Amino acid sequence: MTKLSESARAGLESVVPGGVATRAADRLRMAHDASHYLLHPGAVITPRDAGQVAALLAYGRRTGTALTFRSGGTSLSGQAVTDRLLVDVRRHFRDLSVLDDGRRVRVQPGVVLRQVNARLAPYGRKLGPDPASESACTVGGVVANNSSGMTCGTEFNTYRTLESLVLALPSGTVLDTGAPDADARLRAAEPELHAGLLRLRDRVRGNPDSVRRIRAQYAMKNTMGYGVNAFLDHDDPAGLLARLVVGSEGTLAFVASATFRTVPVHRHAATGLLVFDSLGEAMAAMPALVAAGPAAIELLDAAALRVAQRDPKADAALRGLAVRGHAALLAEWQESDPEALAGRVAGAGPVLAGLPLSAPARLSGEPAARAALWHIRKGLYAAVAGARPSGTTALLEDIAVPVEALAGTCAALADLFDRHRYADSVIFGHAKDGNLHFMLNERFDGGEAPARYADFTEEMVDLVLGHGGTLKAEHGTGRVMAPYVRRQFGDELYEVMRELKTLCDPDGVLNPGVLLSDDPEIHMRHLKTVPAVEEEVDRCVECGYCEPVCPSRDLTTTPRQRIVLRREIAAAQAAGDTALVRELTDDYDYDAVQTCAVDGMCATACPVLINTGDLVKRLRAQEHGRTAGTAWRGAARHWDATTRGMARGLDLARTLPPALPEAATRAARAVLGADRVPQWQRDLPRGGAPRRPHPADDPDAVFVPSCLGTLFAPAQGGTGVATALLTLAERAGVRLLVPDGIGDLCCGTPWSSKGLTDGYRAVRDRVPPVLRAASRDGALPLVSDAASCTEGFERLLDGAGDLRVVDAVAYTAGTLLPRLTVRRRIGSLALHPTCSSTWLGLDDALLTVARAVADEVVVPEGWQCCGFAGDRGLLHPELTASATRVEAAAVSARPFDGYASVNRTCEIGLARATGQPYRHLLELLAEVTD
Repeated sequence: MTKLSESARAGLESVVPGGVATRAADRLRMAHDASHYLLHPGAVITPRDAGQVAALLAYGRRTGTALTFRSGGTSLSGQAVTDRLLVDVRRHFRDLSVLDDGRRVRVQPGVVLRQVNARLAPYGRKLGPDPASESACTVGGVVANNSSGMTCGTEFNTYRTLESLVLALPSGTVLDTGAPDADARLRAAEPELHAGLLRLRDRVRGNPDSVRRIRAQYAMKNTMGYGVNAFLDHDDPAGLLARLVVGSEGTLAFVASATFRTVPVHRHAATGLLVFDSLGEAMAAMPALVAAGPAAIELLDAAALRVAQRDPKADAALRGLAVRGHAALLAEWQESDPEALAGRVAGAGPVLAGLPLSAPARLSGEPAARAALWHIRKGLYAAVAGARPSGTTALLEDIAVPVEALAGTCAALADLFDRHRYADSVIFGHAKDGNLHFMLNERFDGGEAPARYADFTEEMVDLVLGHGGTLKAEHGTGRVMAPYVRRQFGDELYEVMRELKTLCDPDGVLNPGVLLSDDPEIHMRHLKTVPAVEEEVDRCVECGYCEPVCPSRDLTTTPRQRIVLRREIAAAQAAGDTALVRELTDDYDYDAVQTCAVDGMCATACPVLINTGDLVKRLRAQEHGRTAGTAWRGAARHWDATTRGMARGLDLARTLPPALPEAATRAARAVLGADRVPQWQRDLPRGGAPRRPHPADDPDAVFVPSCLGTLFAPAQGGTGVATALLTLAERAGVRLLVPDGIGDLCCGTPWSSKGLTDGYRAVRDRVPPVLRAASRDGALPLVSDAASCTEGFERLLDGAGDLRVVDAVAYTAGTLLPRLTVRRRIGSLALHPTCSSTWLGLDDALLTVARAVADEVVVPEGWQCCGFAGDRGLLHPELTASATRVEAAAVSARPFDGYASVNRTCEIGLARATGQPYRHLLELLAEVTD
């Protein structure tokens, strides 16, 4: 589909005012999901509520316009891409209500699964489905694909734990299937659909062969076709419809909200990686292991183990394994109390002892060790895909067979890989459920599928169905297996599915080409090509794990979108489409470069450790002219004078009527560019005090106060973090030395974040020698009082020998706090960690100090990087406003006795968003201690 005509756009705007995007940048950045398919939508529609969705559906039927719903974009089978209208239901559908003390939860489709579980955690509950993508996938996708996962099996998957749905049907009817009169409402509003569901129910139940097939198919995880098991499990049409929509991949109705029954969290677990000499031995061990009652058994073949060894969280035993033909099973036992777990582990002991393991089995209940193993397993697909050859596309297939057929299936798959020359393929998955994932790397030049891929697919289908398996266990039918639904279920059940689709969506406007298709080649069309662009770009598998942690995700672009737009520009260049290249490049500057916080949070979520901020810094470096570079190199040499001058400028602005500096900076931004001139706003503080040396005899540490204290005065009533830290140290009997020339010292972040490489080089040449001398060649630690500066110093001093940088919060928690007396705590504290404190691993230290300050410490719901990002909050205040919106709402929902963070610019950003006086955590500690 090409870009919408103006008349079509006007028609859509009348239905979804302000929610229609037709720019090439918007259409192409949303075109990419985690699958190996790529279609470019004609427009992206962003409705605000279920009423607008219902109106949009009615518009689609009236005009014959097809719609595809998309939320998290983690789909792997092509069900969230389209060349028609793409409807973004992540942006505005994020309401979440915990019900019945956590036993139930009502969630809208845009809420990320991990966020739901975080809200349920205080109640000791969680959702049943636990897919590996839980950090990024949303509830909309969980319902659309009948998600299961690591430990839930079929007992606690989406279908089994769903209570009810609020649906918008293609006719525009909105139905709450949980309402007491839901069935009567459905009969009144949709009589043909109501009668048709009863007719299909009786048809299925009256056919013994259909009943037999359904029982066999749904004894396994199964997401092929529609969930026709609902016709055996439910009687009334409203209840039937709710369950049939589960796993329907957006082809029957829109899910406006879902209510789930939750499951208990088993707080005690023992986890171990059981390594075998061969895949065959691992599979042969499955019956004995399953009998020992683990909650999960995850398979990793030799290729997967080699990738796992490269994970930073891999332990010494895994890293030291000389992998040849090995395979491993990640097994975990879970219980609600430690005694029951001990019994489970004791019962499993003889079984483990009898296995032909390459090394003795070690089960760990230590949270960090367990978390590391699961981190490796959950990130395995993206990590494997990220290591693929440049220019190839990663395809993740997903099958299930009866557990007794696992060994034969694995052996046959390995033979298929060899015969079709897929040398780097891996096998992993949920072995306890007979559910295997395997990945292929393929090169789809020009979007065409090579013959070997087509031949491999046909043989794989024969293999799986020959073992009585299913071609899709978890990832949905999508486009990849739509041609094979009839072969798996037979003609009769396929016709039932066809009639169900016609009943619900008679005009075929919902997600055409997905789940059911008459085109036997649809799985070979619209295949994704991956042009080589840049190192970070080439590694990306477009999984979307980075998106929930990105502060600009609701304003402009996410890290995935920054990357895919680079690929789209490269593809347009290769095609000679100069007009598209120019349009995308022009929009990319603001959308992707200027509004990136370069906070690195994307790398904390990325399975292949891509820091998109590094790419953005290089792009910024290319934009800087000679004048800017010269000015910033001069600033690097005279930083004390520069920061004092900036501070005095803030003082001067505060003496004028507020309208004058606001107008002056707006005018300058209009002439010179918003990315070069900060926007003055009346809530900015005055300038701060110059940094001065603080001598100390026989010092215990070197204190390097941040220049942020010079640029910005403390919050009203505050002393500033530098004064607070010196006060705390004096009370604790610790001697801190602030070196001579402190005013000219800096961590280099103002230059590195802008891509000013020459200026950063000047800082790197000058600052480390001064700090080396002050620290007596590294004998003393260097203490930094702003988390972003601590992170900056770590980068600046990388390679500078044994110089040690410690953040002031960590130094206080470990050295000062044990020597201090807390005389009074405040009642409650709203705490904002920063992106840098997260990067630095300061969570424990931060909470230790915060709990000394307050009886109740709350990290508000929706916490994320505030997007102030040094000067981004001054250059683009809309970034901080967008990034802090959810957190600010949570803070404003109740009063707190104190508000704290660990960076002055973050404090300014949060104060601007909430209207509350955010201060550095150490300032508050100084006020409550002696």
